[in-house]
Amino acid sequence: MSVKDVAAKSGVSFQTTSKVLNGKGSVSDVTRARILRAARELGYVPNLLARSLVMHATRAIGLVASDLSDNNLSRFIVGAEQEARRRGYSIIVTGVESGGSGGGEALPALIERRVDGILLATPDLEVDRSSRRSLQGTLPVVSLHHVPVRVSAFVGCDDQLIGQLATAHLIDGGHRRIATVIGPPGRHATSGRLDGYRQALETAGIEFDQSLVANASGEIEEAVRATKELIARRPDLTAIFAQNDLMAVGVLAALRDMGRRVPEDCAVVGCDDIDVAAYTAPPLTTVHVPFHEVGEAAMRVLLDAIENPSTSRSNMSLGVRLVVRAST
Repeated sequence: MSVKDVAAKSGVSFQTTSKVLNGKGSVSDVTRARILRAARELGYVPNLLARSLVMHATRAIGLVASDLSDNNLSRFIVGAEQEARRRGYSIIVTGVESGGSGGGEALPALIERRVDGILLATPDLEVDRSSRRSLQGTLPVVSLHHVPVRVSAFVGCDDQLIGQLATAHLIDGGHRRIATVIGPPGRHATSGRLDGYRQALETAGIEFDQSLVANASGEIEEAVRATKELIARRPDLTAIFAQNDLMAVGVLAALRDMGRRVPEDCAVVGCDDIDVAAYTAPPLTTVHVPFHEVGEAAMRVLLDAIENPSTSRSNMSLGVRLVVRAST
């Protein structure tokens, strides 16, 4: 089934039919509806390869992600895909191995597929220098993380604000010996949230104490270990800020194992507001991060850069908010 067949059935010229089916040109709503109805009745499927050769664009976006099983990343991808679909684009998702240099393989593969732009959603590329060679001066790129390449924009949330909100909430609750369980060292989110923690302490006149900081690399099991080490080292602590909700689940488990009541003996705050946060025992106070909205915004910025390359871009930070539950 071809454009000529759709034109013949709709009674509209080939040129106008072609423009409508390719999302181009300006025609009346009545004419557009007639052409699209004819296309549906005939079962017309556009030849994307032929269209890309004519338009010098594939209307496809490459999305590079890390752990595709991560629920937060899934929310981001859904938001990005929905925004792309609304604008007439499709996405090609490729994963990179955590801790590896997957960007050096994934990025050239996407570029070879002639994608119109790339959305980066993996913190591993923050230290992957191979990505610099792959993306240098090639096509529009938007990233959630601070990668070592020139990008059209960074889109995400303010990690310092996240650390400040969580810690200030604990301070407002009367706590002065507040520990923090941090994610993988060297990542921008980890350092930003730790900076926010320190700033909140400083604002309240509380001295930063390195003995109240423990690294759990973002994992539940590691958070259990880190919490037990914290309690052994500083049994006088009364609150813990975990830099993500998965680690907060580990913190709650460790406190339960050690016979410490939450929040009576130790208050706990997480970050992300994953679905299970409302159903832990007790329900977890956390900082809500709008992953779905970040995906939509990041894709919108990328598509704007593709369609209007001369327009200047600026980084975008979406708002976060504290969700107070029984763990504090």
